[in-house]
Amino acid sequence: MALLCNSVYLVSNSHKQPLTRARLIVKASAATSDETISFPKRGYATSATLEKVIDRPTQVETTDNRVVDVQAFWDYQYLFMSQRSEAVDPIVLKVVEGSVPADLEGTYYLGGPGLFADDHGSCVHPLDGHGYIKRFRIQSGSVSYSARYIDTEARKEEYDEKEDNWRFTYRGPFSVLKGGERFGNVRVMKNTANTSVLSWGGRLLCLWEGGQPYQVDSQSLRTLGLFRFLGMGKENSNAKEKDIIPKSFLGRANINNLFMKGILKLSSIVLHPILSGIFKMPAERMLSHYKIDAKRQRLIVMTCHAQDMLLPESNFTVYEFDSSMNLVQQKKFLINDHMMIHDWALSENYYIIFGNRIKLDIGGSAAAVSGLRPMISALTLNPSCPHTPVYLLPRFTNKATEERDWRIPVQIPKQFWLMHTANAYEEITDPENGTVQIVVQACISTYKWFSFEKMFGYDWTQRRLDPKYMNNQPLMNSNEEVETSHLVQVTIQLNNKYTHSNGCSTIVESFKGWEKPCDFPTINPAVSGYKNRFSYVAACSGKRRSLQHFPFDTVIKLEGPKDSALTWSAGNRSFVGEPIFVSKRGSSSSNLHDFVEDNGYILVVEYAVSEQRCYLVILDAQRIGGKNALVAKLEVPKEYNFPLGFHGFWVDEQDNHV
Repeated sequence: MALLCNSVYLVSNSHKQPLTRARLIVKASAATSDETISFPKRGYATSATLEKVIDRPTQVETTDNRVVDVQAFWDYQYLFMSQRSEAVDPIVLKVVEGSVPADLEGTYYLGGPGLFADDHGSCVHPLDGHGYIKRFRIQSGSVSYSARYIDTEARKEEYDEKEDNWRFTYRGPFSVLKGGERFGNVRVMKNTANTSVLSWGGRLLCLWEGGQPYQVDSQSLRTLGLFRFLGMGKENSNAKEKDIIPKSFLGRANINNLFMKGILKLSSIVLHPILSGIFKMPAERMLSHYKIDAKRQRLIVMTCHAQDMLLPESNFTVYEFDSSMNLVQQKKFLINDHMMIHDWALSENYYIIFGNRIKLDIGGSAAAVSGLRPMISALTLNPSCPHTPVYLLPRFTNKATEERDWRIPVQIPKQFWLMHTANAYEEITDPENGTVQIVVQACISTYKWFSFEKMFGYDWTQRRLDPKYMNNQPLMNSNEEVETSHLVQVTIQLNNKYTHSNGCSTIVESFKGWEKPCDFPTINPAVSGYKNRFSYVAACSGKRRSLQHFPFDTVIKLEGPKDSALTWSAGNRSFVGEPIFVSKRGSSSSNLHDFVEDNGYILVVEYAVSEQRCYLVILDAQRIGGKNALVAKLEVPKEYNFPLGFHGFWVDEQDNHV
């Protein structure tokens, strides 16, 4: 393939990992002879950097006549650059712009992966990267930074501290390893504790999608060990545990239902020892997304059974903890649908689940078991139903929840895959008829775009990330549907005089102010589960042709589906992660009508890939859209530059959960 550019320089790797290289011919526009450059072929970039990447627009024409922007390709790789070093001792960050506000004091914890490539040629999917927690301590106008790996069982086995050598042995759900660790490897459940962070009841926890969280020290970030979240229910006799069966459902069982129930029960009995014994899957799989009821001061977590991934049923258990981590409520729900749930929503009276429907892939299962493809290839999306089922699971027992059969979902006449939720709340629109309006704000994508295997563009055959997958939708016309993740508001008119889904009407509205790709939605946590006015998301401006959908480079503030968007954009060749909202000191109130919802700050990490630096950015939420939105920008030292993080958590200085 031919590469046209002005100049490119590749610096040697500062770590001992060698770079195996594929050669490209570089034709300098002003040169009389060809030059050659080398690209690493072993996997993602580590600390090898391009001191000078590409000064002018550059393209690569591949054998299938696709045009790829080389600068965009490298920027994408460096967003997922492994960081092997730990910042154990706190480092005071340099303020490069503005000043840290005096009314902002607390700690921002950010979870995410830190390592993707080992020293033996294996590269893993970002979701299988070892957990690397970052801590930004903000106090008295200064910010200190520290970061450490979560010392999981997988890390203890895969990292030789004496030799400073990594060898991946766990394949993980999303990855394919190289050589002998590839075939016959049943070590799928690699708990990397890399997805989200939670501080509650005096504990700091790092969560993963398929197992118990790890507890770390909130000051030193030293790993304290697994936290047995789900065993707490057995120790608290005051917890209310109940299998929820609505009165309207009793007596409906027939011979066919009983027969199918028997088949599923038998299948579950057979699968359990296989999944737990051979694949080491826990009986209960804890979701990495939790919810906090600000009004009741409750933490709510959800689990499902391991065998649910292989059977056409879903067993959910919901746990509610008080502020001291005492279990106060536990409820179980059995749904006869085959679903893969990553995030969900919470309103005052309901746990809300959008049915991301999946099915077994026989061909993919064979390839996955043999090690030729990731284990997640055993599952595929099930687009057979043109609707999206929404299950409204009752939190409390009352007249409205008892009359309604929650097993019959509300059917939204639009098929989509739910990515992340921002908020959900309820409004009584007709007291006389018992009509309740449930509003959910969430980021969704189409089934056509979403793929388990190709998330983040993971290409195990080339051991790299290919940005074209996340950016494979062409520029849209105004009448085209957005396939990639975008923000919508779903409104369900729920008439409690009806017990079936035909007693409901639904509306799905895109946010007209911003219909481009976005994700990582957030709100002021003080109104979580209750009506909010503002939402914030990470979004892509679409300015770069080869990266027009992902990664994100802009923070968006939205007031409603029909209002315009207010934006703040990162610098040139810079990206952003998840934004989080932090209330200004003294702005919170027990009465939700007495405070200004957007009176606070947005914290977000800017990944300046062109400089190989990360910055903590502090924005004034009320000023987003104006020239003075940026309050402060602080520089993480280059040697501690870290890859894209996932989800974070803010702990206020006066918060009693720490």
